[in-house]
Amino acid sequence: MSIQERRERERAEREQLIITAARALAEAEGWEAVTTRRLAERVEYSQPVLYSHFKGKDAIMAAVAVEGFADLAADLRAARTSASDPRRALADVSAAYADFAERRPALYDAMFSQTVDLPFATPQAPPALHACFGELSQALWPHTGDDELGTLTETLWAGLHGLVTLMRGGRLPPEYHDRRLALLISRFSQSSGDRT
Repeated sequence: MSIQERRERERAEREQLIITAARALAEAEGWEAVTTRRLAERVEYSQPVLYSHFKGKDAIMAAVAVEGFADLAADLRAARTSASDPRRALADVSAAYADFAERRPALYDAMFSQTVDLPFATPQAPPALHACFGELSQALWPHTGDDELGTLTETLWAGLHGLVTLMRGGRLPPEYHDRRLALLISRFSQSSGDRT
């Protein structure tokens, strides 16, 4: 291994260490607690070293969000590919989405609630964002009928995000979560008919 390759590997390892520390701190104490000073203390590097990797907290949060989209895409893919039929796939993917938001609230916030400098819904979006949207689209595709798949996927995503956000915020009682999710899936799978 050349010196340049070793330096690049060490740089990538430091970046990952910073991202992992930010995720852990946010999950433990919320994003307000994540500062470059506290991260520098946690990873045992100076603040200038952090700034040599990221412009600041917002850039770190964007990197955490991208990692979160990769994690969510993997969860959605596992749910979709293990389902026995298209209706079950849509239900399982939707449940996996809601479960992800519940299990990883700070990560979900970085992805969907915090202001991050990521190009959503554009060709320039990071591959992890495309993968996540693609998993929702693939689960929904058999149910699109005459609807345009991209717009229908955005609408499903908005519905899932709305349910999760309202429940997490205490605006919807959690005991009816499964029922609301089933109703949403039912409407999406009935509205267009299944493709064969």
